Amino acid sequence: MPEAPVIARRSLTDELVERLRDLIVEGAFQPGERLGEKALCERFGVSRTPLREALKILATEGLLELSPNRGARIAGLSASDLEELFPLLGALEALAGELAAARVDEAGIAEVRALHYQMVAHYHRGELAGYFRLNQQIHERFLAAAGNATLAAMHRSLSGRLRPARFAANMSPARWRQAVAEHEEMLTLLAARDGAALGALLRRHLDNKAESLREALDGAPGDAEGRRSLGGGA
Repeated sequence: MPEAPVIARRSLTDELVERLRDLIVEGAFQPGERLGEKALCERFGVSRTPLREALKILATEGLLELSPNRGARIAGLSASDLEELFPLLGALEALAGELAAARVDEAGIAEVRALHYQMVAHYHRGELAGYFRLNQQIHERFLAAAGNATLAAMHRSLSGRLRPARFAANMSPARWRQAVAEHEEMLTLLAARDGAALGALLRRHLDNKAESLREALDGAPGDAEGRRSLGGGA
C-alpha cells in the first residue's frame, strides 16, 4: 500500500492568525486601536498563550504594532508609507510574474483559473470580502509558481502592511471592473507563458491600486500634525 501524504493539522495559533487577519483587513478595527487581550480571549474562547503567539505573527506581517507594557495596536498607513511601499511591492510582483510564467505547469495554471472564476463570481454578486480573499490567493499563486522563497518572504513582509489599506480603499464600480479585466489578462498571459507582459501588467495593476489609495488618503481626515492614515476600516 503506497504511503499517503501526511494531513496537515492547523494549530490553534494558525486559526487565530487567520481569523484576526480577516477582521483587521475587513475593517473590524480602526488604525491605532488597541487590542485588549482579555476581550479577544473571551471572544475566541482561548487562553493568552496562543493569542499572544498569533499577535506576534500578525506584527511580523505589519498588521499590528507591539509595544512593551502597551500591548498590540492596529497599524495604519500614511501617504509617505504608500509612496515607499508600493513601488517595491510592484517590482516584486513583476518579478514574480516573470518567473511564474517561465516555471508554472498546467496544474498551476488550472488552479489560478479556478480561483479566478470564483473571484469573478464574487465580483458579480458585489461581495467585496469574498472577492478580496480570492484576489489575494491568486497573487499568492503567482508567488508560489515563481519558486523563489526569498522573493516570497520579501513580498510577505511588504504586502501585509498594505493589505488592510487595499481592502479599505473600496473601489469605484469603474475601477473594480478594470481590476477584474486586468485579472482576466493576467490569466491569459500566464497561460501563454508571456513573462515580460505578465510582469508589466502586474506592476501596472499595483500602480492602479496605489492611485486608488492615494485618492482615499486625500479624502481621509488628518490628525493634529496633518498626517493622514488609511487602513483597518472599509
